[in-house]
Amino acid sequence: MPWTMSSRLSRRSLLAGAAGVGGAALLTGCSDGAGAAGADTGVPLERRMRASAVRDSERLLERYDATAAAHPALAGRLAPLRASVAAHATALAAPEASPAPPSGAASAAASPAPAGAAAPSGEPVPAGPEEALTALADAERSLAEARTIALSGAPGELARLLASVAACGAVHAYLLTSTPGATP
Repeated sequence: MPWTMSSRLSRRSLLAGAAGVGGAALLTGCSDGAGAAGADTGVPLERRMRASAVRDSERLLERYDATAAAHPALAGRLAPLRASVAAHATALAAPEASPAPPSGAASAAASPAPAGAAAPSGEPVPAGPEEALTALADAERSLAEARTIALSGAPGELARLLASVAACGAVHAYLLTSTPGATP
């Protein structure tokens, strides 16, 4: 039996063809081939995402250090959370990189800053200890939300790591704003 082409396309064939054309248009793009302005096309997506995540963790470490320096009475409460953030920065570093401590790893507790002094990121540490904890919790929460949003564009293993770190950041935010030793 000879094969004959139907003179009428099915709806499924038409939709599949349209999806293929749309996908090809997305892959081709509308540029002249020079790439997006300022985009570093020579660096793989995962490496760029990891570098950004490490920088975010280092900025958070700076906030922890500035808060502990401005409020030495909080240093003991902040130490385990800060250590966890430092571990996140190390885990987020590119796998091929040597596990060197993050640049913000030096504790600022050795050189106390006055309350209201700015963290290295430029944001001031609130004068009151409770307000300082709330500001730190807000920074943790904001970073956790940003990492959760970044999950959709992250490659598999990095997405799992970002999800874990984001969940940990949400727990940190809760712990920073809860009363230590209080029962629910």
